[in-house]
Amino acid sequence: MEEKQHIGQLFDRIAGTYDGLNHGLSLNIDRCWRRKMVKMMPPAAHVLDVAIGTADLTIEMLHKGKAEKVTGLDLSDKMMAIGKEKCAKRKMNVTFVHGNAQEMPYENESFDGVTCAFGCRNFSDLDAGLKEMCRVLKPGGQVTILEFSYPTNHFIRALYDLYFSHVLPAIGRIVSRDKSAYTYLNRSVKSFCWGETFVQHLHDAGFREERFTPLSLGIATIYTAKK
Repeated sequence: MEEKQHIGQLFDRIAGTYDGLNHGLSLNIDRCWRRKMVKMMPPAAHVLDVAIGTADLTIEMLHKGKAEKVTGLDLSDKMMAIGKEKCAKRKMNVTFVHGNAQEMPYENESFDGVTCAFGCRNFSDLDAGLKEMCRVLKPGGQVTILEFSYPTNHFIRALYDLYFSHVLPAIGRIVSRDKSAYTYLNRSVKSFCWGETFVQHLHDAGFREERFTPLSLGIATIYTAKK
């Protein structure tokens, strides 16, 4: 998919409206999902937040005391610029790094925990990204991932398709003034794996004790696994 080759540029274009649109279009349910994700994290000294974006997840985990410090990795400088400003206002210990999740600039076993919220489906190579997460995680550490999934209930799926295929892209185009970004969101969710299939990818990447927890009737899912 062409957008995945330029994912950093895509998110740079919509960075200024990203937070407002995400919270508004989800009716703030995305905040609830992140809170549940953080509750499932064990406390860790140093956490790597992959695809940190505007740092909503990082702020939540630091606020809840689940990390002493966080390093964030992302391909979008403009998204991270917003995240830096938000963290600076809160005087939070966060380091932002421009980098590719499939080729992380870190030594083996560098982090006590690894997280990723709504970033895995944007990897050009999912397995490479998960293997890198496993590589930089210390033995016994946990990876915690939040990602969109696809509802199995036929009625919920029909409503989901209507919203993601028509309502969300239309509003996204008007507010962000970007014709492709929110159309890409819909396509990326539909084409991505979830549930047991994603768990198998985690296992193949070297993780163990893989589990998944569907949220909001399967619209999103939290995945956890140990190294």
